[in-house]
Parts: sequence; structure tokens; C-alpha cells
Amino acid sequence: MKIGADERTGWSSDRPRRDGAPERPPNISAHCRVLKPVDRLRYSPGSLVVVTSASAPEREAFVTRLIEDRASLLSLGKVRGLLEGRVPTEELEARAQELLAAAVAKRLENKETVVLAAESLDASERERFVRIAAALKRPRHLILLETGRDQVAEEDLPTLNALRRALDAGELGEEGFQTALRLGGGSASEVKRILFRPPPRED
Repeated sequence: MKIGADERTGWSSDRPRRDGAPERPPNISAHCRVLKPVDRLRYSPGSLVVVTSASAPEREAFVTRLIEDRASLLSLGKVRGLLEGRVPTEELEARAQELLAAAVAKRLENKETVVLAAESLDASERERFVRIAAALKRPRHLILLETGRDQVAEEDLPTLNALRRALDAGELGEEGFQTALRLGGGSASEVKRILFRPPPRED
């Protein structure tokens, strides 16, 4: 049933868009639990886990140490490396973004885990992938890996502080994340394993 252009109801989502106006993106907000650091992090198989940090070396060391299934570990840098020399330089960034989104979507469609090492702290980078996971009804999680102040670029500090505040307040559900975890200093090194399997049954 179509709603006439002059009809209005109490729900803003029912109201027709103005001619030529872009469609509103679906609301992917969720209840977000703030997790506490433990030595074994456990997520459901087929989840999307976004790992972000102001320090690229520490982020890479963290995921390399803890992610056993290398096929599940994706990043823009990894895709760029595969494309370098194969596509024109001016097309490299766009093609890398396109292929990364396609790889994330394919794995999540197959209910396979994705651990995404985010290149920046910006929510705009995370949004694309969280929306893919939400559309496929896959669990969405974020890990913020803290680093020393000397490792944080001055221009990243406001974004990092805003992310910290939102995470601690449980507000990352607005981005679509269902859990969020902040690991700093010693708590990051105390994580021994990241598991993607249900907890053992208690017989």
C-alpha cells in the first residue's frame, strides 16, 4: 500500500521522503554491554569483531598474537598489499575499500567470523562493516586497544577521547555494537586467547 504524498502519520518512518531525498539508512542501534577484561575472550562463531587502536603496531601485534584463524583476520592494509602492482595507483584505495567490504560480507553471509583491524578510530570507517553485519543479523563487537600517550597522534586525541567516553558509558550501541571492551596496558597483555565458540556445556 502506498502512502500519498500529502498523508502524514505519527511515525516519522511512515512519512514519504521528499522527491530526490536520500533514503534514511536503517536504524542498527542495539543494547551494548561493556565487558570487563578477562584472560579468555569468548565470542559467538560468525561474529564481527572490530579491533581499533591509536597505535597501528600495537593493534597488529595484538590481533596477530590472539587470532588463530588467519583467514578471519581482515584489514584495509592487507587488501592494499594484495592489490599493489595489480591495479593503477589512482584506483588502489577505492578498489581496496570495495574488496574489503565484499570479503567481510561474504564471510558473514557464510556465518564465518570476521576480525577487522580498523585502520582509524573514526566511526565512519566502522559503520560500513557494522551495517553489513547488522543486515545479516550477525553479532557485532568492538575492542578498543589502549596505548601510551606518546603513541597517539595529536589529531587523533579528540576522536580517541570521544570513543573512550562513549564506550565507558555503554553508548556504542548507537553504532550497532552489542558489546564493547576497553583494554589498556596490562589488561591487554593478560588476554591469552580469543575464542569463537560457545562456552562449554555444564553437565
